[in-house]
Amino acid sequence: MPLVKIYAGTKNDVELRAIGDCVHDALVAQANVPADDRFQILNRLDRDLIVAHPSYGDVSRSEDVVIIEITLNAGRTVEIKKKLYADIALRLEGLGVRPDDVLVSLIEVTKENWSFGGGRATYA
Repeated sequence: MPLVKIYAGTKNDVELRAIGDCVHDALVAQANVPADDRFQILNRLDRDLIVAHPSYGDVSRSEDVVIIEITLNAGRTVEIKKKLYADIALRLEGLGVRPDDVLVSLIEVTKENWSFGGGRATYA
């Protein structure tokens, strides 16, 4: 169960939704996420509220950075994570987002840290 938060400063609602679609499709293709397991928060912020160093990580980042934070169950291999990052960047490039402007952060949690509602620990 991933929870995806996407932050962008230069995208409109339609573009943000398309970015969300690409991220979800990459999670399904690369990280064994079920197609109906989609939970996303799409955020458009003023450019002044996104601080991302232009060259940290050996990239050439512009003001059009898209930050993607994915909280998901722990256990995926480094190889799967690398494929996920590459697939996200490739899919977003198809939307006109430069690969150097795609910043992804994975937050891994254990299964007992999820409640889908009803006050129940869904996986515990």
